[in-house]
Amino acid sequence: MRIGQSTDIHAFTEGRPLILGGVTIDHPIGLLGHSDADVLLHAICEAIIGAMALGDIGKHFPDTDPAYKGISSMLLLMKTWQLMDDEGYQIVNLDSLILIEKPKIAPYIEEMKKNISMALHCKVSQVNVKATRGEKLGFIGRQEGVMAQAIVLLERKS
Repeated sequence: MRIGQSTDIHAFTEGRPLILGGVTIDHPIGLLGHSDADVLLHAICEAIIGAMALGDIGKHFPDTDPAYKGISSMLLLMKTWQLMDDEGYQIVNLDSLILIEKPKIAPYIEEMKKNISMALHCKVSQVNVKATRGEKLGFIGRQEGVMAQAIVLLERKS
């Protein structure tokens, strides 16, 4: 068994869609980033990479590489699954948290869980996504950005 955890943060910016968990969220602004800036999937990728002691997301998908410019983070998650599979691991469970003031995320959570479980070749029941507000405190409460956290438990495939 291997445990990994991660936190990722992206600032809001004009002119981009808000994508979380592979779902385009109805919101007037999106997140700044080299890829599609899906902060949730970035935290999940990094938690998985960390559980295997293989560095971080920047080592495997550097923002200096033009190949990742504008890439869907769903593709990054699929590549992370391939790395996990190649190393002989599988998901036991994944718990994640999105910290965002607005918009409300609850209507999108089931679709996010389905996307994540599909990419990681596991059951939806092995994936949890939840969200909380900043209660108008800090950069989250001021709606300057979004933070996501993830923790994952991996096991060796039998």
